[in-house]
Amino acid sequence: MATPSPSPVHPVPRRSAAPPAALDLLAKAHSGLAEAARLPRPNERYATAHLAALRTAAAVLAARGRPEPVHPRRRPRIRSAWEVLPEIAPELTEWSALFASGAARRARAEAGIPDAASGRDADDLVRAVSMFLRLVERMLALPAAQPTLDPKGGQAPGQAVPQPRPRPRPQRPDAG
Repeated sequence: MATPSPSPVHPVPRRSAAPPAALDLLAKAHSGLAEAARLPRPNERYATAHLAALRTAAAVLAARGRPEPVHPRRRPRIRSAWEVLPEIAPELTEWSALFASGAARRARAEAGIPDAASGRDADDLVRAVSMFLRLVERMLALPAAQPTLDPKGGQAPGQAVPQPRPRPRPQRPDAG
C-alpha cells in the first residue's frame, strides 16, 4: 500500500480572536487617542488621552478577565481597572502603575482646574498611551490599526508613518 502524499495545504497558526467588546473598546481607544492628539488645551488633551488608556486596559480585562468569586453574603468591593489589570495581565503592571498615578491629575483636568496638566504632561501621556495601545494589540494578537492623520494632513503624534499602497501592474499583451 502506498503512503499518502503530504497535504498541499500547510497548517497556518491562527491568531486568537478577541471578544467583540474588547475590539470595540480598542476602537474607541484609538479614536480617543486621535482626538487627544488634536486638542489644543493641555487639560483636555491629558484627560482624553488618559481615557483612551483606560479603554485600552478595559479591552484587556474584557479579553482575559475572570470574575472574582463572590461570597454569597458580601458584595465585592469596587476596584479600579488599574488595580485589577496587574492580576489579569502581570506583564502590564508597570503600565498600570503609570496610568494609576495619573488618575488624580485626570480628575483635576476634567474638573477644569487651571494648569492641572502642562503641555508637556499631556504630550508625554499621549505618547505613552500610543505605545500602550500598540503593546496591547500585539499582546491580544490583533493587527495594529491604521495610523490616523490629524485634520491638517499631518501625522498624529505617536503614530506610525503610513505606507503607500502598491499600485496594480498594468496588463500588457505578450510581445511574443
